[in-house]
Amino acid sequence: MRTMRRRAARFAPALLLLLLLAAGARAAPCGAPDELIEPVPLPAAAAAISAGTLPVLVVGSASVSGPGGSGAESAYPARLETLLSAAFPRARVEVVVRGARSMVAADHLALIREALAGGRRALVLWQAGTVETVRGTDVAELTDAIQAGAERIEESGGDLILLDPQWSRFLRANADVESYRDAMRAAAAATGAGLFSRYALMNAWAEAGTVDVERAPQGLKVVEVDKLNRCLAEGLAEMIERGVAEARR
Repeated sequence: MRTMRRRAARFAPALLLLLLLAAGARAAPCGAPDELIEPVPLPAAAAAISAGTLPVLVVGSASVSGPGGSGAESAYPARLETLLSAAFPRARVEVVVRGARSMVAADHLALIREALAGGRRALVLWQAGTVETVRGTDVAELTDAIQAGAERIEESGGDLILLDPQWSRFLRANADVESYRDAMRAAAAATGAGLFSRYALMNAWAEAGTVDVERAPQGLKVVEVDKLNRCLAEGLAEMIERGVAEARR
């Protein structure tokens, strides 16, 4: 009995450490594999938060305004603003959204230039590639626009996170999605931007039965779209929080 007690005492500190690590571990958003969230340091965002204000610009096509959901307040940018305000309570988080249906990266570039001319944005979230994928446009047009936009954002002193195309079974079956995903991965690596893979996350959620807008019953489509927006916002918030933490180290 004494031997067993001595052994238990010997292993207690290690067990306590494991329990603490487990308690502090963050669950991936909506049960997605944790490796799908790949943060990069966000020094401009970290500095802005320390100064008391985090100005964020979200640029994209239709989904930035949350079509198919219960309203603009349920779109992922609005949810993200709430999550970031809770994560950084000492900073005032301001999320500005620019974009509309059928816009491609070249259109986004004009919006980014216009927005940055009106004031600095410490963090830009740029979702691109879905419209290009559907239309089958030249991949070079996408990468050229992203390169120009990344340079303008860097000149303004901001950080950039790219969001790649949305996932859907229809898109996967009828378009060359991987060419555009590869282009965005290469653009992120070349510019030092972060890459938030909507495609991989949405695929993982659908396979797990967590969020599947395509297969939701008609009467539950709105609920499922709202759930998707919530999951995307949680994933982005996690990526941003981890990126800020890395920049502060």
